[in-house]
Amino acid sequence: MIWTGLSSAFMAAAALVHSLLGYRRLIAPLLRSRDGLLADALVRRIVRFAWHATSVLMLVSAAAVSWPGTPKALLTVIGAAWLATGLFNAAYTKGRHIAWPVLSAAGLCALIGGLA
Repeated sequence: MIWTGLSSAFMAAAALVHSLLGYRRLIAPLLRSRDGLLADALVRRIVRFAWHATSVLMLVSAAAVSWPGTPKALLTVIGAAWLATGLFNAAYTKGRHIAWPVLSAAGLCALIGGLA
């Protein structure tokens, strides 16, 4: 139970930082540029929606991991996906993106919870 609680907390923290800080520092300046495809208002709305939808899905993962009675197999799948995402992020950005430790920790904790 402690592992799934930790995993859920890491996931919720990732969602919050992604939605607020990521939007402010990455997406908002990008959308203001209005270059290329971003000249289209629909494209800007889709990018904004997709950014925040990702945060919502992170929160859904957090809920699934901490939900009482979640099947161990589902915890394992969610944990593996988050861990793989974190490790890929670390490799792809050469460790420079701030999210990889939190993504990896969320996945590892969920995996431990699922395999315990």
